[in-house]
Amino acid sequence: MRARPTTATMEAIRMQCDRKALMSTHADGTGTATEAAATTTGVAARAVDLVKTYGSGETTVRALDGVSVEFGRGEFTAIMGPSGSGKSTLMHCLAGLDSATSGSVQIGDTDLTDLSDKQMTALRRDRIGFVFQAFNLVPTLTAQENITLPLDIAGRSPDPQWLHTVFTRLGLTDRLTHRPGELSGGQQQRVACARALAGKPEIIFGDEPTGNLDSHSSGEVLSILRTAVDEFGQTVVIVTHDPRAAAYSDRVVFLADGHIVDELRAPTAESVLDRMKSLETA
Repeated sequence: MRARPTTATMEAIRMQCDRKALMSTHADGTGTATEAAATTTGVAARAVDLVKTYGSGETTVRALDGVSVEFGRGEFTAIMGPSGSGKSTLMHCLAGLDSATSGSVQIGDTDLTDLSDKQMTALRRDRIGFVFQAFNLVPTLTAQENITLPLDIAGRSPDPQWLHTVFTRLGLTDRLTHRPGELSGGQQQRVACARALAGKPEIIFGDEPTGNLDSHSSGEVLSILRTAVDEFGQTVVIVTHDPRAAAYSDRVVFLADGHIVDELRAPTAESVLDRMKSLETA
């Protein structure tokens, strides 16, 4: 019998699991009206005049100050900026992990500001995938059980053909019966990536997904995210401080003092590093 996951671990993966997806694709190739509408926009996520403040009075901190940005479908975007620039706050607001003080956030055509708590929970669980810096794997479960756990909890049946594709492409077919303690850090993060992909989310957010990995394992994970975009048509948005990680993306968005100050297409590690240096000395 499987050991029951701890409460803390369940909370960490709660956002990726629940009832049937709000935007599922049916076996006959058709989809819901919501899905059809969302796919026509070409925009996976959008923020408009986003403001996020902490504290009050003289101690108020304006983490985001009127940010407007779009993230195209089927694109890999990296968010970068100096410490305290608001990059993690932006991602948390986009992913529905934190609420904005004002402004709006959309996933597809769904405005998060219009959602109830229950609807927000369902959206995070059913339409968004997450890759955390801490792998958040259940140590008593095998790799395959960890990958399918959010779907199991949600009462959703995995698509066997899709899972086979994910397992094969991520190089996990010979590691599916291993528990996390029997896997390297890079292999554990590959399992976390597979878990994010298993439910066919609309968008994947990564919060420093390579932050705990060595350079070799980081390259493996970033290649997987790149493959998710190129071969699976996935949309990926990550926050990173590493120019080498950002170089895997199609586009880098730079923040400073709560504002978007620049963006870079077809980045290289060198061009990203140069831009970061200019921001830190500005």
